[in-house]
Amino acid sequence: MTTFLVAAIQMDTTSNQDQNLSVAADFIGEAAKKGAKLIALPETMAYLGRDYAALSEAVPGGKTATYLSALARKYGVYIEGGSLYERNENDPVRPYNTTFLLGPDGAFLGKYSKLHPFDVVLDSGVTSRESSHVAPGHEIVTVKTAGVGTLGFGICYDLRFGELFRLMALRGAQILVLPANFTEATGRAHWEVLVRARAIENECYVIAPNQVGKKPRFTAYGHSLIVDPRGKVLAEADGTETGVIYAPIDLDLVSKVRKETFTLQNRREDIYSLCLK
Repeated sequence: MTTFLVAAIQMDTTSNQDQNLSVAADFIGEAAKKGAKLIALPETMAYLGRDYAALSEAVPGGKTATYLSALARKYGVYIEGGSLYERNENDPVRPYNTTFLLGPDGAFLGKYSKLHPFDVVLDSGVTSRESSHVAPGHEIVTVKTAGVGTLGFGICYDLRFGELFRLMALRGAQILVLPANFTEATGRAHWEVLVRARAIENECYVIAPNQVGKKPRFTAYGHSLIVDPRGKVLAEADGTETGVIYAPIDLDLVSKVRKETFTLQNRREDIYSLCLK
């Protein structure tokens, strides 16, 4: 199947894990009934609070992955699990920030842990050191599926690192999935521009479900997006409400656009190259 409907779920996640999972289940059911074959959730969809390590889970096999697996099987859909705090056996106080993909039979198809923690020190004195409580991942991940093409994954701040997305495109990714929790300030300035840029430069669809609402330290921007390989915004959520956005995906368009611009083919690898360490 080259044409199918996808859905991006915009959530206002809290510290109440059971409530968050219930909300996600309602939205997944709604999306499945509307015919979505691939349903994507936002970053930290199951829990957003300070108890990162205490509430970290196994992926697969933990509470959230098992819960979403049952929903994928119930509705016969692919589910990208947003992200959650994955237990890190090598560093118990610093879990991974991990997304994962489930198949329509509920099977676990792969996972990706955020490569780039949000570590910044601003002239104003504002600092953020996500790496103090979240361990960075170690690999780039693409997953080839039988029903929705080849998917690549990034999480939130990863969006600012174009190399990651280019390498996924070179590995055959047709759809880039980016669960996020972008702030209102940075989102207003950069969110749509960056999402569309990643779509255009890699000639891929981008599905970018974002958090919305007031969080403990900031307000999340919302404006979840689905963008086509030409950079056209196919669907956008608003900046205040939770909900689901939908758009059709045509994998043949990915091939068509790549034959129009030849961006990937015309790279000067004799002058520069990207390589995995």
